[in-house]
Amino acid sequence: MIANQANAMLSLSPAGAAIIKADEDATGPALIAFLPTSNDVWTIGWGHTQGVCEGMTCTLEQAEVWFQADMAWAQNAVLASVTVPLNQNQFDALVSFTENEGPTAFEESTLLRLLNAGDYGAAAAQFPRWVYQSGQILPGLVTRRSQEAALFNTPV
Repeated sequence: MIANQANAMLSLSPAGAAIIKADEDATGPALIAFLPTSNDVWTIGWGHTQGVCEGMTCTLEQAEVWFQADMAWAQNAVLASVTVPLNQNQFDALVSFTENEGPTAFEESTLLRLLNAGDYGAAAAQFPRWVYQSGQILPGLVTRRSQEAALFNTPV
């Protein structure tokens, strides 16, 4: 169920998808499974992790199918959780965040609580807090969160 009917028409834009793909792999999708330096989860395509194991390969077409599936659950999580109206850029930024951090982290976040209280500025200020993994700041997450915050704050 969509929490705010005003958001019902939103879906990830091509520009939003391009930002997420660039954040996941600037050179294109990984067609061979790898272990990112930031975690121990086998990854393939544009950040796909479900069911991925060492030695796994894929085609560009399969990477795109997985990307679309991953974006579907991320979009659904945002639509189900956000109770205030969003513009396209805000939606795209939240889908990127949710795809990267997971729906539970998003649903339990201060970012979402502040956003649903109508404090868009305070919600945007939460993005930079999500740059840690295992207690360490990851430069890639610093960059991604900065891009998400900038996109969230960009009027349509």
